[in-house]
Amino acid sequence: MADLVAFVMLLAVAAYACAGGTDYGAGFWDLTAGGAERGKRPRWLIDHAMAPVWEVNNVWLIFVLVLMWTGFPVMFQTVFTAMWLPLALAVLGTVLRGAGFALRKPSRRLARRRLYGAVFAVASLLTPFFLGAAVGGVASGRVAPGTEASADAWANPTSLLFGLLTVAATALLGAVFLTADAVRFDAPDLVGYFRFRALLSLVAVALTAVGVLLVTHGDAPHVWHGLTHGAGLALAIVSALFFAATALFVLRGRVHRARFSAVGIVGAAVFAWGLAQRPYLIPTSLTVADAAGDSQTLAWLSVVSLVALLLVAPAVFFLYWMDTHGELEPLTESDLRRTRPSRGDAADGD
Repeated sequence: MADLVAFVMLLAVAAYACAGGTDYGAGFWDLTAGGAERGKRPRWLIDHAMAPVWEVNNVWLIFVLVLMWTGFPVMFQTVFTAMWLPLALAVLGTVLRGAGFALRKPSRRLARRRLYGAVFAVASLLTPFFLGAAVGGVASGRVAPGTEASADAWANPTSLLFGLLTVAATALLGAVFLTADAVRFDAPDLVGYFRFRALLSLVAVALTAVGVLLVTHGDAPHVWHGLTHGAGLALAIVSALFFAATALFVLRGRVHRARFSAVGIVGAAVFAWGLAQRPYLIPTSLTVADAAGDSQTLAWLSVVSLVALLLVAPAVFFLYWMDTHGELEPLTESDLRRTRPSRGDAADGD
């Protein structure tokens, strides 16, 4: 039962990495878009592309936290005690990012729009970095039950490279999806703009991934062994194949296919990391069995998770489908004029 709940938790982590990562990537490109005039068009596309789905992506993060807290309380206590600072900064970034995105568009004063926009963009960079750094601290085995909070738990070579890889992966997802959104919104000038950034992101992902592999060889030997043998190796190869497919699709302008392959890169990489740690949740001090909570709690958690996945997952994926197919476009002024009743209609109603 504990293995099943751990697998569901890994599945939720992969979902958040792909869905939330796309939003973080959009925020990264918002940060690097330039000044008000130069970045006006890219930020316009980012606003329109993110608006329908940015809030729902946090469902996966909440699901992960509930599973960890309820199903694996020892792991939850260990991780959040040893790395409370980067995780607190990530949570703060998530809150500030959402507030900045929600408030910048309706703000009338230019100074406030710039302030909220800067908060949204900077938080979109720092939040995935700190989340990735925490993952690196876990993967390198620097936290264990009873570990006190220290900078070494997350400010180490493995953590820093995991953080940089996370930022690069979110930038790739954001650029690929924004390229497809530029096609959907009939903005040809932005197609080339974000396509070029998708190619840059592919290079950044490749370089940081190589760096992660090199540092884990000596700093996280258990994860290195898992990534070079068995299921971990197979999924790492799958991620590499998706990487090659994404590069090919972006170069040939098949941006809609590139969305699926880009998600495949991140999803397969998350599963490769998760399976590379087996049988540990925290290498090499805390196994899945040792970290698991009460058996009855795990049984009920499995039932609740199944019900949640059956009810929530289809609804969320349907929302993603409607968004990517242009079914959630906001009403324009011309739409509103067409829907306003005419004088004759008003007179008939009287």
